[in-house]
Amino acid sequence: MPARTWVPPGPYDLHRTLGVLRRGPGDPAFAVRGDEVWRACRTPDGPGTLRLAARPADGHVAATAWGPGAEWLLEHLPALLGEGDDPTAFTARHRVVHEARRRHPGVRLARTGLVLESLIPSVLEQKVTSDEAYRAWRLLLQRHGTPAPGPWDRLRVMPEPRGWALIPSWEWHRAGVDAKRSSAIVRAVRVAARMEEAARMDLAAATRRLTAVPGIGPWTAAETLQRALGAPDAITVGDLHLPNVIGYALTGRRGTTDEEMLELLAPYEGQRHRAARLILLSGLVPPRRAPRFPVGDIARL
Repeated sequence: MPARTWVPPGPYDLHRTLGVLRRGPGDPAFAVRGDEVWRACRTPDGPGTLRLAARPADGHVAATAWGPGAEWLLEHLPALLGEGDDPTAFTARHRVVHEARRRHPGVRLARTGLVLESLIPSVLEQKVTSDEAYRAWRLLLQRHGTPAPGPWDRLRVMPEPRGWALIPSWEWHRAGVDAKRSSAIVRAVRVAARMEEAARMDLAAATRRLTAVPGIGPWTAAETLQRALGAPDAITVGDLHLPNVIGYALTGRRGTTDEEMLELLAPYEGQRHRAARLILLSGLVPPRRAPRFPVGDIARL
């Protein structure tokens, strides 16, 4: 059972740093138990499970890993926890952003170094509610994933690329995933090695690599590379809610477009994703004016 520790260079918030990797409260590949964070991953060396616990009194984060991918997970632990991230390069230009940064000094941008584990759930989230996407991810991992190595049998490792490609159409349908999204995932896993190479590219090159696959657009690429690369400028464009949240937080107005959002974030060029992340942490969101639409279920159609 290999283990290692990591000493953050300053204040550190383990749960908020890694929370962006969690796909809903029932994510089979990510769990929180007390002060511990658990991750089940498919690494280049095989499946692995990582247990993390912040030890503020000792000034470090303790990590333990299991499975064939254990050594890989521990080798890449500092990057995952944000060691390569440089929050000092960021300057707040709005009071809201400054206050969010002051209240959350320990939040860093995680870098998983794994593309498909973020790409596939991001495709599942295309043009559906979060609840629908989380349900699909949960059902697909429960039915087609494998038990994670280690002591917690609740965790599941996502299928290998060939496993995703072999999921029959009725299983996608049962999980509520339409043909457009399932086809995009199958196309991506058929060039899995090319997709994973994006983890070693700069943001522009990685975006071009991902969006070369039909069905993967700028929204999906940004959502993936925020996590796989820890890219501070990978701002999400084409999102249903983000422009409104940013517009409301920075101007108090509703109905912000993507173009207006990018104009508002222009002072943060090179750090736009970090700025958006801090704005989301501020908790300032526009009030709803109408009830939410009911969750669709294509399996019932």
